[in-house]
Amino acid sequence: MDLLTAGARELNITLANHQLTAFETCYRELVNWNQHFNLTAITDREGVLVRHFLDSLSCLKALPQADLAAGARVIDVGTGAGFPGLPLKIICPAMRLTLLEATGKKVTYLEHVVNALGLAGVKVIHGRAEELGRDATHRERYDWALARAVADMPALAEYLLPLVHVGGAVLAQKGEGAAAEVHKADAAIVTLGGRVRQLVPVELRGLAETRYLVVMDKVASTPEKYPRRPGMPQKRPLK
Repeated sequence: MDLLTAGARELNITLANHQLTAFETCYRELVNWNQHFNLTAITDREGVLVRHFLDSLSCLKALPQADLAAGARVIDVGTGAGFPGLPLKIICPAMRLTLLEATGKKVTYLEHVVNALGLAGVKVIHGRAEELGRDATHRERYDWALARAVADMPALAEYLLPLVHVGGAVLAQKGEGAAAEVHKADAAIVTLGGRVRQLVPVELRGLAETRYLVVMDKVASTPEKYPRRPGMPQKRPLK
């Protein structure tokens, strides 16, 4: 875990022993389950520590830890094997986390690993963002909506912005093309009630490429017709 400890320190995060134990458990469960389910293409130890754990923790460069410690409601959309949500929950146990995933076998894994880690205040939902965004119990109910490697920005904005309340925010993890993606999605973001706040560059130990945290504020209610039915945000992105 030395690599994780050092990488976290570069993000101004100090990992306690019980958190390192939790990350070790998370790594072990991921690798074991990946032998039977296709959860991730990255299974080597260094790859998991950097590209999954540290990459997830880099969200704390933009997420206000005081809000998370006060029990902020956070939804991780298209979480896959639990990233970035689970590492953030290990660091900020008071946050109220919802993990949304459309693939059943990944949902089964998530339920298992949440139990294995003994995490409280985590809800795992099998579903799609387009459906949840039209559900009154989830629409505009969250303080933050997060996503990593889910879709291009126009579609991603339509997945995330309907889920956060006015005054809340969205965080999308993106690669080196982040600025171009955001420019392409400007009109869609405004239509959905959002406004781009900042792009935060992230340098991670062991990775040559620069990654970015795209932060959008929810400044107006999302029109009722959004999100559109499943599949439409990707097939016909807003312009």
